[in-house]
Amino acid sequence: MPNPSALPVVFVAENGLDQSGLSDRDLVWAKANGFQGQRGRLLPLPDAAGGLDGWAFGTGAKDTRPVFVAGLAGAGLPEGRYRLEGEVGDATLSAIAFRLGAYRFEQYKKSVAGPELELFGLADAAEVNRQVEGATLARDLINMPANDLGPDALEKRIREFAAGHKMKVKVIAGDDLIKQRFPMIHAVGRASAQAPRLIDLTWGKAADPKVTLVGKGVTFDTGGLDIKSPTGMLLMKKDMGGAANVLGLAHAIMSAKLPVRLRVLIPVVENAISGSAFRPGDVLASRKGFTVEIGNTDAEGRLILADALALADEEAPDFLLDMATLTGAARVALGPELSPLYCTDDRVAATIVEAGRAAEDPFWTMPLWPGYDAQLNSRIADMNNTGSGGHSGSIVAALFLRRFVTNAAVWTHLDIFGWTNEARPGRPVGGTDQGIRAIYGLLRQRYPS
Repeated sequence: MPNPSALPVVFVAENGLDQSGLSDRDLVWAKANGFQGQRGRLLPLPDAAGGLDGWAFGTGAKDTRPVFVAGLAGAGLPEGRYRLEGEVGDATLSAIAFRLGAYRFEQYKKSVAGPELELFGLADAAEVNRQVEGATLARDLINMPANDLGPDALEKRIREFAAGHKMKVKVIAGDDLIKQRFPMIHAVGRASAQAPRLIDLTWGKAADPKVTLVGKGVTFDTGGLDIKSPTGMLLMKKDMGGAANVLGLAHAIMSAKLPVRLRVLIPVVENAISGSAFRPGDVLASRKGFTVEIGNTDAEGRLILADALALADEEAPDFLLDMATLTGAARVALGPELSPLYCTDDRVAATIVEAGRAAEDPFWTMPLWPGYDAQLNSRIADMNNTGSGGHSGSIVAALFLRRFVTNAAVWTHLDIFGWTNEARPGRPVGGTDQGIRAIYGLLRQRYPS
């Protein structure tokens, strides 16, 4: 039974007031207040005694409203418990959007209670919960400042996550990274007071298809000796957004009990500056056996990912994915809302794009263009970590990573932003999830339970 204390939020399409199902009294009230279902508008509906009986919520024109329009209701409603009624569209997606719109990160300020959603009879509650929990995990981690989420603290959070899901955990840290052949992870993180490390999590039956997720875990990026500007450094607490999002995705996979052997690899470092920092012009060894000349110490993410991808690739997974807040060039090309997707299988890429479009998690397929591969050439090493010429930066970074993947059946690389500068439906300003719903949608199709 619906909770009688949950107030209805009635979805009304633009110019669809008369078909909304509102009572005659509410219709008169709405028209008197100029409410016609304008997108994002909320109108309180009074009861006969003048109290609050519910809300009308405008979803805008049917052919232009975003999938996550319900996020505007979640962001705009005051504290209370609500249920969705009227033209909600896909009830599960609307419920996810509402809850993600209501997300707040208030660990460092006095918290203000927000709206809560009653799911009775409309949505797949388990699906709503697992996707919202995964996105919330990613957002909370990205929003944490680096002084409270350095490599040590991030490892602690990951261990807690793994314990909650009964995952096996292995951590290689400090100089053991050199002994166990992860020299680039070590080089990038050795200047920090907190040791670099590689965190290796596994879950599921060994006989099931192998799905491996790799997430960039740079807890703060100064740029190293090629130091960033103050403006460029301001959001660098989010440089572990790839790690945060693969953890959110892993939560959804395990909660749904998808029939896969899941592995999560997270190289965790702080790209700091000290006497032991790696330098421009250094030549680093790599797990794959390639030597890499350092053209810029601010292109560190691809270095730590390369060692982790090389490890992942050694067992030839059925599906290998990495997520990383990797290049500013991706934002120049596609802006903050749309992220580049690179994939070695065009059909898989198309499925991800479609799943992301359906779930308001958009990606745009970019080419692994072989003509740009020569930009990675080095005169003294097997390759350089940055491209020459200053063009096609996101593509060149993807081509660098591709060199470290030779055995996986399918490899996908997501160059995400992990941040929302301006509030959008279901995405408040701040750290955000990207890729969780799109990849989860692919995996549910690829490995049905």
